[in-house]
Amino acid sequence: MARIKGIDLPNNKRIEVALTSIHGIGRKLSKSILTNLNIDLDKKASNLTDEEINKLRDEISKHLVEGDLRREVSMNIKKEMEMGSYRGSRHKKGLPVRGQSTKSNARTRKGKAKTIANKKK
Repeated sequence: MARIKGIDLPNNKRIEVALTSIHGIGRKLSKSILTNLNIDLDKKASNLTDEEINKLRDEISKHLVEGDLRREVSMNIKKEMEMGSYRGSRHKKGLPVRGQSTKSNARTRKGKAKTIANKKK
């Protein structure tokens, strides 16, 4: 079983798809990494040699993935909240940040429906 950046790659999947289990690597980045290393995209993760796994580790370490990426994203959100920007205030309130409508939906972010005093229908 290949272990890269603290994540066990699923053995039964193609390596192109298995790499996407690492946070920060999607299909496009996975494909470009494998083509740079001349590794067959259809090869199963369980069939990788130790040499190929080491090459993958070196190549993936060049990209921002897993804990570092999560830390950077959370720091960006904290910075928005500290600045007092509109996006930051939406993050604080737990509301949608990117302009979605909240009149009838967005319950997954807002929680259970709350009654608002003096709201006319």
